[in-house]
Amino acid sequence: MLKFERQVREQIEKLREQLNETRQHLRLTPNNIEAVVKIGLELAEQPGLIEANLAEVTGKAFYLPPLKSSWAACSEGLAHPHTKVIRPIVFDPELSHGRDDVVLAHLNHRLVQMCLRLLRAEVWSKEGKKSLNRVTARLVPNSVLETPAVIAYGRLVILGSDQQRLHEEVITAGGLLKEGKFSRMGVMQIQAALSAVLPDLAPEKIRKTLESLWNSHADLLMQSLQVRMQDRAKSLQRDLSNRAEKEAADITAILTELQRSIEQELNEPEIKQLELFNTAEKEQFERNVNSLKVRLAQIPAEVEREVAAVKARFTNPTPRLFPLAVIYLVPQKLAK
Repeated sequence: MLKFERQVREQIEKLREQLNETRQHLRLTPNNIEAVVKIGLELAEQPGLIEANLAEVTGKAFYLPPLKSSWAACSEGLAHPHTKVIRPIVFDPELSHGRDDVVLAHLNHRLVQMCLRLLRAEVWSKEGKKSLNRVTARLVPNSVLETPAVIAYGRLVILGSDQQRLHEEVITAGGLLKEGKFSRMGVMQIQAALSAVLPDLAPEKIRKTLESLWNSHADLLMQSLQVRMQDRAKSLQRDLSNRAEKEAADITAILTELQRSIEQELNEPEIKQLELFNTAEKEQFERNVNSLKVRLAQIPAEVEREVAAVKARFTNPTPRLFPLAVIYLVPQKLAK
């Protein structure tokens, strides 16, 4: 029993580390989720969040204002089940742990889902119908960059042979702009620059200058994003292969367990009291036994078919790239 409990604790700790790693990789921070909700409400022309000053909550909490039309459903579940008092929402899981006077707005919360859906629609909206700009210019500390840089965001989707989505992520690529020339940046250099971005916009004069230089480096920026896509797709080959093997093993294990259960059921001696059953019950019993035998005979072929389908799906995966946004990074010293 102690060994089992220790193994469970180790497994929980491993899963917690994987969760934290995924949150960090996908930038699922409370501030980012809060920004998504605020921008989504603004795009939907809904009233903004109302900040709540709660003495017992050390982080940020917000009251959800009355929303219009289909957005009104986002308020469902905010009322306390006993006191019926409308509770504020928080975006940090730590603030909702062990308490029922606040509601966690997680990724599957209706409010967050509707905002994410709206932002995705903005990304793919046609020219002339956009409500969200996808180009910005921000300042960075002088210690991070010596010259301005331009970085593009792209959505990488890897499809299997059956056109099912095997993997999806946002990638970045870009380069430094020095003396009118574009010099490609490395992955770590880009991550360091993006992590140091300040909330301040670059001065309008600098933004105008960068806008006039766009045509000189637009093609090179797109090429760097394409190269990044190919490199990332190659690096994911091993992970996809491991996934294929795991899915095939899982399907085989499930069907093998089903086969064992049916065999065990069929091998059990018939109940002697069966003689007391009437004719209809005996016929139903025989139909059930025959059905189990037919299902048992189908399992080996089904295992081969399912494993072959999994292997075919992960054979020759195809990467697809969809450009999302562009950000210019300007050292603070140039803004002065």
